[in-house]
Formats: sequence, structure tokens, C-alpha cells
Amino acid sequence: MAIVEQLARWRRILRPQDIVWIALFAVLAIWAPDLEPESRTVLIGLGLMQILDPKIPFFSSRAGAIVSFLIKLVLWYILMGWTDGIESPYYWLMLLPVISLATSLGFAGVVAATIMACGGYLSLLLFLGPNQFVPSDQWPFIILRELTFPIAGFLTYELLEANRAATRRAQLAAEELAEANRHLREAEAQVRRTERLAALGQLSAGLAHEIRNPLSTIKGSAEVLLKNVDSNGTVAHELAGFISSEVDRTNALVTRFLDFARPLALRLELTDVNEVIDEAVAQVEKHTPPLEVSIYKNYSPDIPPFPMDRQLIERVLYNLVLNAAQASPPHGSVTVKTRQTGDIVEIDVIDRGSGIAPKDRESIFNPFFTTKSSGVGLGLAIVAKIVDEHRGQIAVESEPGAGSIFRVFLPMQEKGS
Repeated sequence: MAIVEQLARWRRILRPQDIVWIALFAVLAIWAPDLEPESRTVLIGLGLMQILDPKIPFFSSRAGAIVSFLIKLVLWYILMGWTDGIESPYYWLMLLPVISLATSLGFAGVVAATIMACGGYLSLLLFLGPNQFVPSDQWPFIILRELTFPIAGFLTYELLEANRAATRRAQLAAEELAEANRHLREAEAQVRRTERLAALGQLSAGLAHEIRNPLSTIKGSAEVLLKNVDSNGTVAHELAGFISSEVDRTNALVTRFLDFARPLALRLELTDVNEVIDEAVAQVEKHTPPLEVSIYKNYSPDIPPFPMDRQLIERVLYNLVLNAAQASPPHGSVTVKTRQTGDIVEIDVIDRGSGIAPKDRESIFNPFFTTKSSGVGLGLAIVAKIVDEHRGQIAVESEPGAGSIFRVFLPMQEKGS
């Protein structure tokens, strides 16, 4: 393990390309055409700049890239001056900073580096003596050397842009794949939820019918008992009243089971979704006891009426807004937001409450799952069932301590239309 860590440390200090640079400048310093000490010193300086450039954080910035280029340009210019000027064999070393600036500053770096390199190379003509001149047969070579700088810079820029485009395409493909996987997971979760709803719905229907029969007998017996107990039998009278009220409460619970179990017969009509939200919010605001929560509406004004079962969707929104209000702290706020994307209408119910634990998020739409001490766990299950019947989807985003967002997606067109 220590050997692996040591190798990793050495890789960070000495990269493979560093070895190439060291070898290149070592060969130039030893077997260069010009073996003057000044030339060797400048070559070593260029080599050190090429190796240390990527290791110094400052040179990674825009300003640092420009400073690095100017240092290399000065060193190159001194080297050219020491070694035959315009005819120096080291003209090609200017390609290194040109390529570096092209990769750091893009097209602007290519133009700037090319102009400075070409101008610097041509300026060496100014150092020719009064009786010196460039032979006519050397001008083609000078022109070719000049062309080397823009060609190398622009080829580097094009290669870099191609790599960036390939990277962007790869990132976009990865994002699309992640989005497709997310939709697949949501679809799988919806299928599992639908299967659980169907199985538990059948069970609930059977149990509800079986329970209602004895409940009717118990309630009838309690009513008879209430009529036949005289005023002196206070305890018996009170107990008979308890029996009757508890039977009513249990019967209401059985009714909820049946609502969950029975197939929904949608009565679709063109409806303004914002009006339905207004009605659901108005019901929540009349809740007893009153909820100390402010409810804000952020509607998209461009959503046209579309087919839905008005009463059932109102029930969905009432449940979601009520849950959000109950989850919010005193004097907190709930926001109901609508928007249209293509032929899908999205309704968001946003609270800033305690949020939902990650382990509970997949279970909250399951029948009989609840985190409330007095809850039955059918509210969100019925909500999910109604949304499913409308060919829509429901999703939740939540962060513990930061609140939750319930998103309802409803298609604006009936299936097959």
C-alpha cells in the first residue's frame, strides 16, 4: 500500500510528459547546433518553464497564462538573438508557448500568440547589419517558418474545440441517460404502487363489507339501549352514547376503505385547474382547528381548461395542501404553483416543514403507511390512485429540515385523443 501511495505521489510530481520535456531540452542543451553557455542557459530556462508551468496554480489562470507566454516569448527571443537571429534553428521552439496559449485562451489566445510570434520572428530582420541581407532563396523558408505559427495555433484550437464538443456531447448523453433512468425508476415505482393498490384494494373491499354488517348491528343495539335506559342509569346511558359515536367513527373509516378500494369512474369535463386549486385552498383555510399557515398561489395564467374529474382533483389538491399546512411550522407558508410544459400541466405544492425521511419517501403513497400518530395512511394512497386514473404522475422531492415539494403531472389530453 505504501508503494502504491509513493508511486501516486511521484506521478503528481513527475508526469510522463515531464520526462519527454526533460529529454528534449537535455538533448538540445548537449547536442544543439550552438553550444554557447548563454544558449544552453536559455534552453534550460525554457525547459523549466515548460515543466513547471502546469504545476504552479497561478499559471492556470487567464492572467497567469499570459505571463507564462510572455516569459517564454522573451526567452525564445533571447535564444534567437544568440543563435543567428532570423536564421536560427530554434525558431520552432516558439510553437510551444503558441500552443499553450491556444489551449488556455481559446481563439483569442490563438490570434494574440500568432501575431506576437510572427511579429517577434520578423523583428529579427531589424538586427541585420547595414551590409547584411537575406538571400532571395531564403525568403521561402522564412515565409514557411512564419506560417508554422498560425497553422500550429489554429490546428491546436480546432482539436481542442473538437474535444470540448465531444466532451459536451458525452455529458449531454450522460445527463439524458440519467434522466431516462430517473423516469424509468419513477415508472417502476408507479407500477409497483399500482399493483399494491390493486391487491390492497381488493382486501380492503372485502374487509369493509364484512365489518359493516356487525357495525350496523352494534349501532342498532346501542340506539335501542339508549331509548330503554332511564335517566337514572347515567353510566349506561353514557356508555351507550360512546358505543354509538365510536360506531360512527369506525363506519367513516370503513367508508374511506371503500373509497380506496372501489374503482373510480371518472367524470371528465373541461375544467380550469386554477379554479379547482382555489376551491381546495378555500377548504383548507376553513379547517377546524384553524391552521396558522399562509397559503400563497403562483399560477400560470396561460393554462387552458382541460379534461379532468373536478371533484376528484379537488380532493387530491385538498389532501396535498392540508398535509403541507400540517407539516409547516406555526406562521409558516405553503405555496401552490402551476405551469405548463408541452401537453402536461404540473401542479407543485411546496412547504417548508420538517421534510420526509429518505427511508419513507418510497412508502408514503402506500396504503396504510403513515407517520402521524392519529393517521390511517390512506390519504396519499387515494391521491396517488386518483392521479393514476387521470393518466398522470405524482412525485415528491424532500429534504429533512428543509421541506417538501409534491409534484402532480396531469396530461391535458385524454389517452387516445
